[in-house]
Amino acid sequence: MTSQHMIFFGLTGLIALLTYLKCRAAPRSNDLSTEAANKEVFLAGGSLSWFFVAGSITLTNLSTDQLVGMNGNQMALLAWWELAAVAGLIILAKVFLPIYYKYNCTTTTELLEKRYNNHHIRALIAVLFLLGNICIFIPSMLYTGSLFMQSMFSVDAPIIFIAIAFAVVGSAYAVFGGLRAVAVSDAYSGVLLLSLGVLVVILALKAIDFDFTGIPAERLTMIGGNDSPIPWHTLFTGMIFIQVFYWSTNQTITQRAMASPSVEEGQKGVLVAAGIRLLIVPPMIVLPGIVSYKLYGDIGDAAYGRIVADVLPDYLSGAFAAAIAAATLTSVNSVLNSSTTLYICDIHEKYFGDSPNVPRLNGIITVGIILVGIGLVPVYATAESIINLIQQLYGLLSMPILSAFIVGLMFNKVDARAAIFAVVFGVGLYGFFSFVWEPFHYIHLMFVTLIACVITAVSVSKLVFGTSPELRFTIGR
Repeated sequence: MTSQHMIFFGLTGLIALLTYLKCRAAPRSNDLSTEAANKEVFLAGGSLSWFFVAGSITLTNLSTDQLVGMNGNQMALLAWWELAAVAGLIILAKVFLPIYYKYNCTTTTELLEKRYNNHHIRALIAVLFLLGNICIFIPSMLYTGSLFMQSMFSVDAPIIFIAIAFAVVGSAYAVFGGLRAVAVSDAYSGVLLLSLGVLVVILALKAIDFDFTGIPAERLTMIGGNDSPIPWHTLFTGMIFIQVFYWSTNQTITQRAMASPSVEEGQKGVLVAAGIRLLIVPPMIVLPGIVSYKLYGDIGDAAYGRIVADVLPDYLSGAFAAAIAAATLTSVNSVLNSSTTLYICDIHEKYFGDSPNVPRLNGIITVGIILVGIGLVPVYATAESIINLIQQLYGLLSMPILSAFIVGLMFNKVDARAAIFAVVFGVGLYGFFSFVWEPFHYIHLMFVTLIACVITAVSVSKLVFGTSPELRFTIGR
């Protein structure tokens, strides 16, 4: 075993040990009710301090699909995803999080049930979230993490074997430790990844003597043209709503902020995560890719693994591999934990029995989800650009889901059946735009889909179900 491998396994084991010790020391409730079990497994007993909220939110999102996928575009423009995310996090902290705490929600979708007084819309949105987690996020995370490890260490093993290893370890965190283990491991891993990620940026820039000459202007600009991945005008339409959806309604993200002892503690963690997103993350997800373009040319999603392998000294490459492995694991186990939360709280308890054995059911559902995710890994191996594929596919679900939240919070007296119809209509509309007729950039089409869904929900409620929808001027009441 080389020193690289020893450092890799040593740091990976250390993070696991620190997570175990922190979780073992945490106080636990003696209440055996289903509600108490849900809070313990899915909300860490309401015990997450701002540090663990910030760390978990940061690392849940900052995985290999971000580092590999965004650097794989090899252009500065992709930084807009992270810069716009700051606005999404601020909206979560100031608008949505107080509402979730006010309604005492375990899942974001529980808010919909309480606003519409209908559990079917809660279940429908949970199913859509689950489809996104199972079919998009988990396989893409497993693939990009495996691709990075293969690129960095020149591993001969097929990517699917590496993906299975990530899946097994990530599942163990989600099954045996619940959200507490997931969030704690996220925070510890985040410190390691952010530190080494910044070092990679510095060493990559040093490799070209901080000289960007010779790199095409379109690779360096922050103002995207009409044929770029992010045309400048999309920043004023769909981009902000993508961020509101992802950071403020997505169970995988908001679950961490909902697991604090108070709304103020959760808000503090979210705002710290926003600061990290603004100051640290953007250089990490674009500069190594730009440098790799100057050094190697257009090599796509292999760019990040190659630049890291070249600029990091041998004694640090094992540490960085441990950080990337941790990022992949924590992202996978975060999505797994939120997925089982959605299934058990929003679907199983509503339709199949309200007093399940939560830990046992958590394990069964986790195994089923991860098997599907592994089976879809080869699909993502054929993608031209991982990050663009993820964003485009998730548009099928994101704007219809967000429309249900917007209508529920901004209007009174909208029939839940109208909102459900609008969500289904939105999925079909965006699918039509994506696969049949694409008149504009897909980010613009997300905005069009959102507006169409809101109008449809309000109109159908009034014209078909005979209600009189009223615009609410104070969302939080």
